[in-house]
Amino acid sequence: MRAENLLWSGTPSQVTNFGAFVIWGLLACTVVLAPVALFVILWKYLVVKNQVYELTNQRLKMHSGVLSKRIEELELYRVRDTQFEQPFFLRLFGLGNVILLTTDTTSPEVIVPAIPNAQAIREQIRDAVEETRDSKRVRVAELE
Repeated sequence: MRAENLLWSGTPSQVTNFGAFVIWGLLACTVVLAPVALFVILWKYLVVKNQVYELTNQRLKMHSGVLSKRIEELELYRVRDTQFEQPFFLRLFGLGNVILLTTDTTSPEVIVPAIPNAQAIREQIRDAVEETRDSKRVRVAELE
């Protein structure tokens, strides 16, 4: 059994909240909606801040939750394909999404959203997947 080593850890960018921050920020200018708007802005900030992704040489751990915590894990040998996506808005900030297509029944598609160096992280995941498959002697059969 090989040791599990942390390869990368990160959180999505707050840029994902840009639209909500603008709308609720404008609503905060009204005296009546200011407390609600400030609460929503704070909540959205905390939700993104508490989304943490940890990539090890064996699995991807996804931590989430503000009041209650949840950890979901994806074994890397289950990853079928990796994709890099950089919508125009994220490209303006040098961010991108990494999409993992998996054979996992609970998470057939995993998106690691709005992270810096997304292309490099995708390559790191791809290399770790191949290494994990080799060490576990797992092969993926594709049926047509």
